[in-house]
Amino acid sequence: MSSVSLEKTAWAPRSPSDRVLMALKMHGALTSAQVGQRLDITGEAARQQLVKLGEAGLVRDESRSTGRGRPAIYWHVTDLGQTRFPDTHADLTVELLQSIEGVLGTEALDRIIAARETTTQARYRVEMADCTTLDDRVAKLAELRAEEGYMAEVGADEDGALLLVENHCPICAAATTCQRFCRAEKAVFSELLGPEANIVRVEHIVGGGRRCTYRITEGEE
Repeated sequence: MSSVSLEKTAWAPRSPSDRVLMALKMHGALTSAQVGQRLDITGEAARQQLVKLGEAGLVRDESRSTGRGRPAIYWHVTDLGQTRFPDTHADLTVELLQSIEGVLGTEALDRIIAARETTTQARYRVEMADCTTLDDRVAKLAELRAEEGYMAEVGADEDGALLLVENHCPICAAATTCQRFCRAEKAVFSELLGPEANIVRVEHIVGGGRRCTYRITEGEE
């Protein structure tokens, strides 16, 4: 799976422990050896950082049986660890959304979400103007989303379908409070990728998933 340079993301790791935490955020549960391979450090160096993060409550370990021999130890980001990644002005955002809907009504909130959708779509369209193929459009969309803090990357499933993966949601608090944000973003993707693109969300952070994943195919399914 290809990924966007961390320098282009809204949250870039600044220390060895940050890099380890980012690896788990981007790729899910990993052993210390796997973390080491991804970061080009030794497994022992990765283990030391994982223990340090574990002591801080940012990661937790899980023993998994792999058949013969000792169980393998996998590491996960904890709920506390998730707070190290940006959730843009979460408390204020939730309070404002609740106030808008409570004072001005649901219709007013819908208009605000629609306006955000229109603005986002227009900005993305300019950036994607030179993309002529579906692959190019998905890759550029992932780049734009990564720059906004979604830690996005592009991959493919076992059937060869494109996967747009967002490992983080910087507006998760807003989306949890009002899932119309999620529906609006999916509508933006559909408009930008074109009528030939079939988009199905197969993982959803707000629904309890580790990440948001969109399966994208071309033509009729």
